[in-house]
Amino acid sequence: MKLPVYLKVDLTTQAVEQMPISEEYFRLYVGGKSLAARLLLDLTEEGLDPLCPEAVCIINTGPLTGTGAPSTSRFNMTFKNVMTGGIGTSNCGGQLGVMLRRCGYDGLILTGRAEGPTVLEITDGEVSFRDGSELWGLDMEQTQQALPEHYGKLVIGPAGEHLVRYASAGSGERMAGRCGGGAVLGSKNLKAVIAYGTGEIPVARPEKFRRYVKRWINFTRKHPMTGDALPRYGSAGLVNKANATHSLPTHNFKYGHFDKADAVSGETMAETALTRNAGCVSCPIRCERRVKVENKEVKGPEYETLGLFGPNMDSDDLQAVLKLNYTCDLLGLDTISCAATIAFAMELKERGMADFGVEFGKVSELPRVVEQIAHREGIYSELANGSKWMSEKYGGGEFAIHSKGLELASYEPRRSVGMGLGYATSNRGGCHLNGGYVALLESIGVLMTDAQTTRSKAELTVFLQNSLESVSSAGCCLFSAQTFVPAIFFKLGPTHPVTRMVGGALAHMGPGVRLLLAASRLLRINTFYYVPHVEGLRLASGLPMYMGPFMEWGDRTFNLERLYNLREGLGGESDSLPGRLTREPQDPKRPDTVVRLDEMLPKYYAVRGWSDKGVPTEKRLRRLKIR
Repeated sequence: MKLPVYLKVDLTTQAVEQMPISEEYFRLYVGGKSLAARLLLDLTEEGLDPLCPEAVCIINTGPLTGTGAPSTSRFNMTFKNVMTGGIGTSNCGGQLGVMLRRCGYDGLILTGRAEGPTVLEITDGEVSFRDGSELWGLDMEQTQQALPEHYGKLVIGPAGEHLVRYASAGSGERMAGRCGGGAVLGSKNLKAVIAYGTGEIPVARPEKFRRYVKRWINFTRKHPMTGDALPRYGSAGLVNKANATHSLPTHNFKYGHFDKADAVSGETMAETALTRNAGCVSCPIRCERRVKVENKEVKGPEYETLGLFGPNMDSDDLQAVLKLNYTCDLLGLDTISCAATIAFAMELKERGMADFGVEFGKVSELPRVVEQIAHREGIYSELANGSKWMSEKYGGGEFAIHSKGLELASYEPRRSVGMGLGYATSNRGGCHLNGGYVALLESIGVLMTDAQTTRSKAELTVFLQNSLESVSSAGCCLFSAQTFVPAIFFKLGPTHPVTRMVGGALAHMGPGVRLLLAASRLLRINTFYYVPHVEGLRLASGLPMYMGPFMEWGDRTFNLERLYNLREGLGGESDSLPGRLTREPQDPKRPDTVVRLDEMLPKYYAVRGWSDKGVPTEKRLRRLKIR
């Protein structure tokens, strides 16, 4: 069992030191966002400004990163969230994580602020600092083209340089989009991190691991979700599904259905704009859309971008979404927060509360607006702060669609109430993934439970949050976990009596899920057809990883991130959603079409072992070995 080694870099002094991770921390936190959360708590003081020199940014990998297992090119950024003041995490594909491990490092710990624009270079373990002045002002694409071709790269664009609060960072065409990681790097004058290594990535049991990976890849390619639906349409295939269940945000989340949604759907994109499929390193899913923008082939938009730059702005202009997606990627802007903030500004204008020159249904001028946001020009500097900040200045808190300050993803929670609970409790803010992605079982999947009932939603949310925390921390793309719904249900279809019966039963499984969570440490088995990641992690890392410890690891991670939020002033009162979602029925004839957080939160806290104020109890923390 090889213990991780991190590289600690002070950008102010250019001091560099190796930081081995203890066996205790490796066994408890393993890697990725889990170990990064522990280190962020250990290495930072309470109350730091996320953009001050003393703030820490951790870029790290998981034990499966770069091993050749399916969908394992991922790396993670962890820092103080620029949008919420709590914990910020952002996951990314691209080559940087793989190259870091080939250099002999499992992660970087960045602190300080460089005197001027800087490129941090790591080549086979050797570290150097390069002048980045000539790169400052360049977009993401131009920056990466100016850097050595075969290196793994993480760069920022103009939005990060101008400290846009939701600026992203990019590796190739993959984005670490959420929480403002680009602004954190910009505040440190760090234009790019590049790495190139030729070393071997360690695997504890190489022969068994290779055989297992071959089986895992074959399973992924044959599963209807990862072998057909995602390669065929990517996440864009969710547009019509969400629209059919009234969970597609429309007109700044005022409605959940858009009559012209098919015009911006994955099916239409495949028929009219798709040039080919592509994907991340070592990924058999190949869900990336390649499209033409201004006669140039580029990465196409995901579901979130289609939904939020399309129906949520009352627009059915697919070409406009393709252009906006590419423009945001070049400038280094999170498409979710950017689009949601613009939609909020549209409603401010509609109500006569403020005029930023943007209107519902009119999107042709938005690329210009996005450029001005990224450069903080004129009044658009205010949009660069996000919808929460704007609502505090102009009003409209009831329809500023965020949680904790981070804008919601493209799932309307009034028709997916478990997803609403996930948004409210997500440690990084309005995130569907950190929120457990319960929408997959409520409004967009093949196996769906009652989307309006609150029964069992607390238990399902906790279970899925914990599971996804571990999958991510291992170094895997979360799309690879979508095989957890058995293939038989895809073959039967969503209307088959068996599928409907099992979906209905999910609403009554709360007690069973609670029992499973309580007894997780006793589950010393691995189940390939639920989460194949567990056995892969055991063989790669040498850790005694089984289903029980894997679930408990996710629980430990979620609680650890909660402790960071509590330290920074985000308690139970921040587990909230705007009034539009909790008090205004989506369907005026159906009072139940709201997110009933008041019913679900007490149950959620109880399932997690927290107090009625949302604070982890000492008993819970001792059980998880955090204390």
